Amino acid sequence: MSDKIRVLIVDDVATTRENIVKLMQFQPGIEAVGQAQNGEEAIFQAKALRPDVVLMDINMPGMDGITATERLTVEVPGTTIVIMSVQGEQEYLRRAMMAGAKNYLTKPFTGDELIQAIQQSVSRDRQIRDAMRQKSGVKTPGKIISVFAGKGGVGKTMLTVNLAVALAKRPETSVAIVDADIQFGDVPLFLNLMPRSTIADVLPDAEHLDDKTLAAYMTPYSETLHILAAPLRPEQAETVSGYLLGAILKQLRNVYDFILVDTAAIFNEVSIAALDAADSVLVLTALDLPSVKNAKLALEILQSLGYADDKLQLVVNSVHTDGGIEPREVQESLKKEIAMTLPMDGKTVVNSINQGAPFMLAQPESLLAQKLSALAARVAPGSSDAASSAGKSGLRFKLFGR
Repeated sequence: MSDKIRVLIVDDVATTRENIVKLMQFQPGIEAVGQAQNGEEAIFQAKALRPDVVLMDINMPGMDGITATERLTVEVPGTTIVIMSVQGEQEYLRRAMMAGAKNYLTKPFTGDELIQAIQQSVSRDRQIRDAMRQKSGVKTPGKIISVFAGKGGVGKTMLTVNLAVALAKRPETSVAIVDADIQFGDVPLFLNLMPRSTIADVLPDAEHLDDKTLAAYMTPYSETLHILAAPLRPEQAETVSGYLLGAILKQLRNVYDFILVDTAAIFNEVSIAALDAADSVLVLTALDLPSVKNAKLALEILQSLGYADDKLQLVVNSVHTDGGIEPREVQESLKKEIAMTLPMDGKTVVNSINQGAPFMLAQPESLLAQKLSALAARVAPGSSDAASSAGKSGLRFKLFGR
């Protein structure tokens, strides 16, 4: 079986296609396996040829490259799509990445730039698939940790993202985040990522999910931390069911060491599926009266649903020393031991969110980051965080090499 990268070239200009074919004739590790002159033809050819890479122009007669990319992402999962276009505006880049492209080249580009884009994009995708295949043989299933709150605005996504980063810093530990706040999920924003696919895109493959299929929908943040984003628009949320989320989480257990689920602050079919599947549920509250009241209600409902007390762990966020409600009072009111308190540090949190840089990486020396590390050790006992430069550089390795 050949190890060459198999490429399908899609461009309405025949000269462009032929020039790329000639270029690849001098590349021992790459071969052009087909050509198409529009989006419809690209989809037909991709289904027949199953290329590793599709080089996709945007402006073409009939179906354009963005639409074709959206279709290929769903219909031929696992194919790496590299956009090549004269359109260099940021809006086109954004649309291409949202459609599922892995890289974007602005014409004119050099032969070296094209080859490098192909190789880098394929390498990233193969890293994900190789990691998933390696994990698929592990008998011990991954641990699912769902994060829930009785109301929004208490730091649920902040906790999910940074706890995931803390776990991913451990040696040889793979982590996935599933954004199950399906109407208004913000996990990609907290990581400065443009998701290539969302949980809604998985629906056509729900009945036959496997490692390779699911890998195509995951967006890498680093070599050891991948995310499955929430739908990009609220109206798309209606396509995501509790059954679909359950099927996804079941498959992810076979691949990742830890799966963190950021739920919506509501009891519905999807959030209950996340809670049912979880080995541990972190119930988050802040030290204001509405948050404590809703945390009390949430715990009562969770207990009435039959969840074991040791499955539910109470986390109190934004603890300060300026008076008001004390953690001890929360513990007494909720009749639940507090697993961890997180200090109020508005500056660190706001800077982290606005920059799309988890404070576990940007400010690991902060008290908040230290508390998150302690929480990671509590909910997921195991080896301590890796301090090696390799682990740190891996976590800073973003999609598209930035």
